[in-house]
Amino acid sequence: MKEEFNSIKRILDEHLNSINDNTDEIQVLFDYLHDIETKMDRLSSRLDQLQMSQNSSIEKMKVSPLTTDEKKIFLVLYTEEHQITFEEIAKKSHLSNPIVKEKLNTLVEKGIPLERFYSNGQFFFSITKEFKDIQAKENLVNLSLESFM
Repeated sequence: MKEEFNSIKRILDEHLNSINDNTDEIQVLFDYLHDIETKMDRLSSRLDQLQMSQNSSIEKMKVSPLTTDEKKIFLVLYTEEHQITFEEIAKKSHLSNPIVKEKLNTLVEKGIPLERFYSNGQFFFSITKEFKDIQAKENLVNLSLESFM
């Protein structure tokens, strides 16, 4: 009988050691997950700081005053959802292709951030979404109905 109790005691001791080992492993995993969570929080904080600094740099954009032709082209680009070609801009703004090409360059020089895309032998243009959002809020280009009448 004593041997049976000793045998049961060894089995229980092994089981207890196994539980202790598992507890240690769980603790190590918990500590590891805690470290990852801390690093994720720091990373999230850094991303927030980057976004805030990017937004503040965009908000500080300065746009030089636009001529009437530049405003027409700007409005065409501003109201379009997708990128459009020189020809489409010229047609919608009632200006010639050479004038549109020239004015697109001056828009960039005056601080309007344009996106350019080349496909199938044609250039496509649009205004960045960020600038559209800022223009809607702050009217950096200083558009008004009076300027077109």
